[in-house]
Amino acid sequence: MAFMKPFRCVRPAVSKAGQIAALPYDVYNRAEARAEVEKNALSFLAIDRSDTAFPDTVGSYEPCVYEEARRLLEARVADGTYIEDEDEAFYLYELTMDGRSQTGIVACASVDEYVNGVIKKHENTREEKEKDRICHINALNAQTGPIFLTYRPVATVKELVEKTKEQKPLYDFVSEDGIGHRVFKVTDAEDARKLRESLEGISSIYIADGHHRAASAVKVGLKRREEQPGAGPGAEFNSFLSVLFPADELAIFPYNRVVKDLNGLSAKELLRELSKDFAVRETGQEPFSPQKKGQFGLYLEKRWYALTIREELVPADPVRGLDVSLLQDRVLGPILGILDPRTDKRIDFVGGIRGLKELERRADSDMKLAFSMYPTSMEELLSVADAGKLMPPKSTWFEPKLRSGLFIHRLA
Repeated sequence: MAFMKPFRCVRPAVSKAGQIAALPYDVYNRAEARAEVEKNALSFLAIDRSDTAFPDTVGSYEPCVYEEARRLLEARVADGTYIEDEDEAFYLYELTMDGRSQTGIVACASVDEYVNGVIKKHENTREEKEKDRICHINALNAQTGPIFLTYRPVATVKELVEKTKEQKPLYDFVSEDGIGHRVFKVTDAEDARKLRESLEGISSIYIADGHHRAASAVKVGLKRREEQPGAGPGAEFNSFLSVLFPADELAIFPYNRVVKDLNGLSAKELLRELSKDFAVRETGQEPFSPQKKGQFGLYLEKRWYALTIREELVPADPVRGLDVSLLQDRVLGPILGILDPRTDKRIDFVGGIRGLKELERRADSDMKLAFSMYPTSMEELLSVADAGKLMPPKSTWFEPKLRSGLFIHRLA
């Protein structure tokens, strides 16, 4: 059973929502985040990446950085930039990109259901990234970055969502990147009750994006539970801010790879090694974007190649059969010597939203070769999570990204 609860939302004043809404904190490096804040002082990055207020001589994870985030949030609540709803409610968050819309339910998910596996994950997290968000949550006493969850579609939920979207939205704006954003509040008490009951009928929920934010929120909740044993199950720290989307509305983009060198091989030798497991076809100056599972594009010395793995080499295992696993197990590891893509500095990852020209640019500048990928499917993601397994790093890239700053969940 999936327990999703309404919450008292801290959210932007209507006139400020478009300025405040910001891409997730980890999309930017420090210099990029600072440039965004300098361009738009109201951007939520000023709170999400409060290291932008300090010179580079101050580390991003110093206590003063988190204290600045707390100070700034409270100042913006005090001056009316943010308002706090007096009632607990569900919200809807609709994003529209290139004519395709997806609508999620904004609610708080259960810490216990993350722990017991009702909320399923598909990738590992890194402790240092968790520590940053743990400090951020504790300093603000609030969760500010919603976790991107998904579920297999439920007809009754869809009906209630569509009914709510007939009313006037709280927010309706288009961000600089052309993404449309609309937010609705579920104001009808009976609809809210039905929505909660329908969600409780869902047996499994899946983390699509935001594994580190989820793990951090859960660790804060469990720690506070130890410190406040009398708080009871209704304490706000027992849940975490989420947006829950039906899987059939989501799109996964490819997560491409660029590599620093050929591991001592010449281009000719590399192509010869690849031909043992792949059918290799040169496409010349024409960029190759894979059209089906088992296909890969290779950009090497200003020429493109289409690689198609031999069918008999594709395992039935839901993880080992993923394209990202096939590339790792057949190319990156044995041929290019990249044994751990999580830590090897010779590999980098490029979101498919950046296009194939970005792969050419990287391979012609700071890298030597690039691989274009076919995107992991939603069903592959769900199957891996259902099997209790984990995907390799950088297996999925979701677009559009949820904006931070539109919904804040206070823990007390």
